[in-house]
Amino acid sequence: MTRLSVNINKIATIRNARGGNLPDVSKAAVNCERFGAEGITVHPRPDERHIRYSDVRQIRPLITTEFNIEGNPIPSFIDLVEEVVPDQVTLVPDAHDAITSNAGWDTWKNRDFLTDVCARFKSKGIRVSIFIDPDPYMAEGAALCGADRVELYTADYAAEYPLDPEIAIARYIEAARAASAAGLGLNAGHDLSLENLAYFVQQIPWTDEVSIGHALISDALYMGLEQTIQAYLSEIRKK
Repeated sequence: MTRLSVNINKIATIRNARGGNLPDVSKAAVNCERFGAEGITVHPRPDERHIRYSDVRQIRPLITTEFNIEGNPIPSFIDLVEEVVPDQVTLVPDAHDAITSNAGWDTWKNRDFLTDVCARFKSKGIRVSIFIDPDPYMAEGAALCGADRVELYTADYAAEYPLDPEIAIARYIEAARAASAAGLGLNAGHDLSLENLAYFVQQIPWTDEVSIGHALISDALYMGLEQTIQAYLSEIRKK
């Protein structure tokens, strides 16, 4: 069964726009779990423009479901992950000034670096997922780096889905099969929504986890957080 991990970065973005602690990011994480989320994802960036390192430390002891920390493994990020010890770390090669993640790793060119980082986190008992584009070759490279899973960057799928779902999903099925053949688990994330989520999971039913933030938090402005999480879970479970 595919699990839903809610990325709460956008809640922190709203808080940071005014300062103070409204909305309360830690409370939001607890409520997401209470409303049915099967994981909480955070993606702290060096400039802390949304989730802060302090948020990560505060959230960790408050939730009982899976905790996933995403980010570029720069030294400060590595230190944070080793301190907090989440259930999963997702390695993302985003630049410090990127608005949002916009590409996956070249797991071959960065093999030595990623191998070292994977080994370091796995020695702490942390599952490691590497963020990749939907490319079978990159999935094979991730396995050689020692990753446990890959996360497929689904922005292209989301953009192409309204035009032709079969074409949109084709590369992702190929990459997902390669990941499975290499012994890797499979995550997916970026621009997944109520519109395109069910089809993705139906076509790649061995997807372990989807991480969804922007669309889900946006929908919650209209539907409420509890109803929105239930709606996303319903889409995942459609036959």
